[in-house]
Amino acid sequence: MRKLWHPACPHAAARKVVPTMPFMPVTDSMFLLVETREHPMHVGGLQLFKKPEDAGPDYLRDLRRKLLDSDNMRDVFRRRPARPVNTAGHIAWATDNDLELDYHFRHSALPQPGRIRELLELTGRWHGTLLDRHRPLWEIHLVEGLQDGRFAIYSKIHHALMDGVSALRHLQGTLSDDPADLDCPPPWGSRPKPDGGRDGKASPSILSTFGKTVNQLAGIAPAAMKVAREAFQEHTLTLPAQAPKTMLNVPIGGARRFAAQSWSLDRVRKVATAAGVSRNDVVLAMCSGALRDYLIEQNALPDAPLIAMVPVSLRRKDSGDAAGNNIGALLCNLATQLTDPAARLATINASMRNGKKLFSELTPLQTLLLSGINVAQLGVSPIPGFVNNTKPPFNLVISNVPGPRKQMYWNGASLDGIYPASVLLDGQALNITLTSNGDNLDFGVTGCRRSVPHLQRILTHLDTALAELEHAVSLGRS
Repeated sequence: MRKLWHPACPHAAARKVVPTMPFMPVTDSMFLLVETREHPMHVGGLQLFKKPEDAGPDYLRDLRRKLLDSDNMRDVFRRRPARPVNTAGHIAWATDNDLELDYHFRHSALPQPGRIRELLELTGRWHGTLLDRHRPLWEIHLVEGLQDGRFAIYSKIHHALMDGVSALRHLQGTLSDDPADLDCPPPWGSRPKPDGGRDGKASPSILSTFGKTVNQLAGIAPAAMKVAREAFQEHTLTLPAQAPKTMLNVPIGGARRFAAQSWSLDRVRKVATAAGVSRNDVVLAMCSGALRDYLIEQNALPDAPLIAMVPVSLRRKDSGDAAGNNIGALLCNLATQLTDPAARLATINASMRNGKKLFSELTPLQTLLLSGINVAQLGVSPIPGFVNNTKPPFNLVISNVPGPRKQMYWNGASLDGIYPASVLLDGQALNITLTSNGDNLDFGVTGCRRSVPHLQRILTHLDTALAELEHAVSLGRS
């Protein structure tokens, strides 16, 4: 019989916490440093599954017991912040060798009648609570009670451990394209690597890292000149502080609302082909149209166009790493002041094309540092009065994360939806993140519960915006 150790206090000295990583990367520690009750700094996601046809009444209980008995766990899921050495914050990770798995992996049931509405309400509530820093920074909730017979998993992990791209890559690594595969890893585990290696690659030496960093930093000055030329002479770049002040750019509270819905990838692909733009441009145009209609509904549409920050992964496509943070930031003109959806799409396409062109001419470190210019203002947003008395660097974050390209399964259950839930910051009360999932695009909309009323209306407006784009490109061909 499996024995679980339950300490009387989570801070008990008996817990075996052994430092394994002497230093925490600056990008990771910053996510811990800026976290407050109003600004939980974890990424999350809601996955929907259809049970196997032969699933019995104890299917989920038996599945959870099987996963709790597994000893398959990635090192990253044992990490917790080591005690800070000063008031500057955490600078090292520690490994929890006595992790209480049943604390992190929880079994819940929806209140009746078990609609998606109840599931999204529960997701929003979980997404607004802080993770316990005395334990490894993640939680996973197995949810039953949906009236249509499906079950759900809500998971969250601190941004200091994984960014959204890392988290989705990790999730995909636990899935299978074979419905008969009943040996998928648990959500905190991983499949064995072909070479039998551990998580991640060997760390480069300090000297080699330092040498590469110095060489790339030497290119920052000419890179900055390139940015200035594109922005001020060519007028092709969108810069921070060009965004108008809106109802979305206010101080936020810690409570969250969450909304989610799927759209056919084929519909988006057809619009992109007809207009000669990328699928991501069409997605941004969907968001632009939805935001325009939502703000008109709230009597809050500004005359100037909304600006979105669009995260861009700086990982190589062949990189197998699914941990840490490696994200750049582009600013996109959403053209929300324009009534014509085709004109909005053309403006978005030009804005993204110019930004990507510049990024392609820079090294990853230069891109990362120059991306910092786009988001630097967020670092001082917690200062009292700052958000209310300054223009926002951008109005919201819209992120498109690649997901599985075909139907996937987890221990015989078919994956029916992946809906990302993201981070909000002061002055940034709304986030739209989506991922591809087989033949669908799955949207997750995260909002400040206090600042963004009727969040679910954005889903209706996204549907309207896609229909308007389909109509606009069909007229353009005729």
